[in-house]
Amino acid sequence: MIGSFKTDRSSTEAGQNRIAPTSGSSAKRSRFVDAHRHADTAVFSDSFGKAELRQGLTTVINGNCGLSAAPVFGPHKADVAAYLFPITGELSDLPVESLAAYSAALSARSLPIHAGMLIGLGTVRAAVAGFEKDLTDGDYRAIRALLERTLSEGALGVSLGLGYAPECFFDTAGLVRALEPIRHTNITLSVHMRSESMNLLPSIDEALALANALHVPLQISHLKAVGRERWGTLVYDALEKIRRAREDGLDVQCDAYPYTAGSTQLLHVLPPEFLAGGTEAIARRLIDPTAQRILKERFETGTDYDNYAMLLGWENIEISSVRCGEDKPLVGKTVAEAAGDAEPWRFCAGLLSRNRCAVTMIDRLTSEDDIAAIYREPFSYVISDATYPKDGIPHPRVYGTFVHILERFVRERKTLSLPAAIRKMTRMPADRYGLNGKGRIAVGADADLLVFDPDRIRDRATFADPARCGEGMETVLVNGVPAVENGVCTGIGNGTVLKRRNP
Repeated sequence: MIGSFKTDRSSTEAGQNRIAPTSGSSAKRSRFVDAHRHADTAVFSDSFGKAELRQGLTTVINGNCGLSAAPVFGPHKADVAAYLFPITGELSDLPVESLAAYSAALSARSLPIHAGMLIGLGTVRAAVAGFEKDLTDGDYRAIRALLERTLSEGALGVSLGLGYAPECFFDTAGLVRALEPIRHTNITLSVHMRSESMNLLPSIDEALALANALHVPLQISHLKAVGRERWGTLVYDALEKIRRAREDGLDVQCDAYPYTAGSTQLLHVLPPEFLAGGTEAIARRLIDPTAQRILKERFETGTDYDNYAMLLGWENIEISSVRCGEDKPLVGKTVAEAAGDAEPWRFCAGLLSRNRCAVTMIDRLTSEDDIAAIYREPFSYVISDATYPKDGIPHPRVYGTFVHILERFVRERKTLSLPAAIRKMTRMPADRYGLNGKGRIAVGADADLLVFDPDRIRDRATFADPARCGEGMETVLVNGVPAVENGVCTGIGNGTVLKRRNP
């Protein structure tokens, strides 16, 4: 059993700068924390940091949605790496057999900002048992042992991705059984729920039931209501469920990204039964005539999963990256456009099969008014959910999320006051994962600091031109050292690898 955790600064204490607050400037001071990012492999890139620092980010947490880059090892390693690729990036050249090895390699680099990792239950299950639907008693024992080991190596929390394989094959009782190592701890369980559309409310009930059964803090990831017919109603019902749970004493919060479009694997459009067996099995299944007949019917009538084909329409699903060179010209087109005279569902199946499932999408799925309603709640905070496609079109949230909040939801819509927005981008996410020296300006806090003029903040990243850094973050300090001066990145790496440890 893993006990309560606290922040481990043993690897960063030497030479770390501390600050006391000062006054006398009209500029605003803060330090932004993105607790839901997918930069698991991007943090090893020499280009990492510029997009983050230019929007004020000094700390990121990766390993979200059950899809952490570590631990990946053993007989299923190739299958797991292939499945993770569209979200985490390429694993082949990285030491991902354990979180300890991953963290050691990252610590050896010059990091521009601080980075921590959640342990993804999907990765743990896949490492143990691959992408099969059923688990044995021995599989459960191995999952719990691996989960416990990885937590002891410094994972900041546990993430679930119940819309992805192989976690979609868990029932609620199986999840409780697998998560036994975190029972009665303060380890946050971050949940990408089973559904964010027709079955959103039952999915919230399931997440709440998990937290109640395990007695752990619950973070509901990227809350939204997918599909125009549910805008303006379903999110409000979801928020009421969270309010009631909090009134009953459950430590539950939620987060949201500030864009009406998301981005993930194109695999996410498939019904769960098509995800068994790993990417090669999925690729074969998608071109099997019998399976295609079933898939067509599921796309046309399925309501037991987030059926994006029905909820959004193929015209609202854009191809953002592919692996096959022959398909590169399709990037930036919607599935409906790319299909031409072909049936969109059949074209989608062929595209996924040719690319061995390594295709990502940008999906236009929710309402800005719903996002504003979520942000108005005192128990919500800001995330980006950013992924880093190696080729293709990134989502603008990679470059602009935190300046977008200040420009759109503070200055233009006035959804949030500036102090409320700052709290949702600093102290709330830092406290959620026990980062006690982060997210605040106080005597003894870590010297991560940014200075900006709220009237000059501008998000330049758009869906048409997403790879544009924000403007207005004039000075950013990481551990007391300037990482941005006069709006320009200095290239100095003073970030650290964040871990938690047993008391």
